[in-house]
Amino acid sequence: MYDSPIREPLILGRKTYKQITDDIVAPILGSASWKWYLTTAFTALVMFAGFGAIAYTIWVGIGTWGLNKTVGWAFDITNFVFWIGIGHAGTLISAILLLFRQRWRMAINRAAEAMTIFAVICAGLFPIIHMGRPWLVFWFLPLPNTHGSLWVNFNSPLLWDVFAISTYFTISLLFWYTGLIPDLATVRDRAKPGSFARIVYSILSFGWRGTAKEWQRFEAVSLVLAGLSTPLVLSVHSIVSFDFATSILPGWHTTIFPPYFVAGAIFSGFGMVLTLMIITREVMNLKDYITLEHIDAMAKVTMVTGMMVGFAYATEFFIAWYSGSYWERYIFLNRAFGPYWWSYWAMVTCNLFIPQVFWVKKLRRSPWFVFIISIFVNIGMWFERFVIIVTSLHRDFLTSSWRMYTPTWVEVTILWALLGSF
Repeated sequence: MYDSPIREPLILGRKTYKQITDDIVAPILGSASWKWYLTTAFTALVMFAGFGAIAYTIWVGIGTWGLNKTVGWAFDITNFVFWIGIGHAGTLISAILLLFRQRWRMAINRAAEAMTIFAVICAGLFPIIHMGRPWLVFWFLPLPNTHGSLWVNFNSPLLWDVFAISTYFTISLLFWYTGLIPDLATVRDRAKPGSFARIVYSILSFGWRGTAKEWQRFEAVSLVLAGLSTPLVLSVHSIVSFDFATSILPGWHTTIFPPYFVAGAIFSGFGMVLTLMIITREVMNLKDYITLEHIDAMAKVTMVTGMMVGFAYATEFFIAWYSGSYWERYIFLNRAFGPYWWSYWAMVTCNLFIPQVFWVKKLRRSPWFVFIISIFVNIGMWFERFVIIVTSLHRDFLTSSWRMYTPTWVEVTILWALLGSF
């Protein structure tokens, strides 16, 4: 008869509730380690350098970028879709694991939900910068134009993005903050009476006392928000894919984009969660709480979603061949063997081939090896957006309008700025 193996404990070290609370609260109320100061100083330096590049762009104009008349959407919109993908995955990961009662989510849900909030903020900056006139950003909104009765185009997927992303951001913020309330109350109770930290956490925790009735309402609200978030994530990233799929451009005009973008979002989201959690595990000394079992589970999901994305790549090529369209076939052959072949094969290698190492259990349970693979996943998903946008645009129907695109130092610095800020 088959015996089910005993599951590893979610928390190692046979700790009491008091020890768990002390360990979790220590990085907040205690003194930070040198590792925290080092990582924070480095990322802050990168962020401020990039903000300087953003200021330079606004002052001089987007002519500082490598855009041309053929490739109008390039580095900036590549980064926009990249951050939106990461942002949409965080809440989805937490919500689905909650709905399926997966208790191991408790080690990653806070980071995944926070990742959503900050990734969506990073994504929102790029369309504003891309306008060239960021002081007119309110024109994105469905408001009457200040110079007459000119309204936004309600038939445009770009406007659908505004509605979808703002709604998703609001729900994600509520989901994240609602889950934090008991934690904020715990920090409040551990802070020194009368201290500034005590006052701040008292306000943020909304007077949480931990009664049975409060926990009942907390569970109910969490389930409702998780139920709202899950279909919302699917719809939002589908709408982002409509920015491309509703066009008539070969390489974009395809019905596989909505599920393809959603699978890519989950894949890149788990890759980024692995990156963040392994750093957090080391810097904040949380190895008893973010265990090898958690890393193992996330690595498995990363591998499976990576194969789903790889299947989408193969489907695109098959449909391009099966369609009989000369231009559709040309675009995909150009992606794989044209001037930007290196970006296409970097995408396929990072997203499909490299994650296959997670079939080996020993490698899945090696934190630093998984960390390196997660970096490759993030790089591969960025290249996926680059390939979709640039290789579909740089060779138009007319050979006279063909142009190569090369990013400038300003664009690269802005990308690093948002990575540092994130």
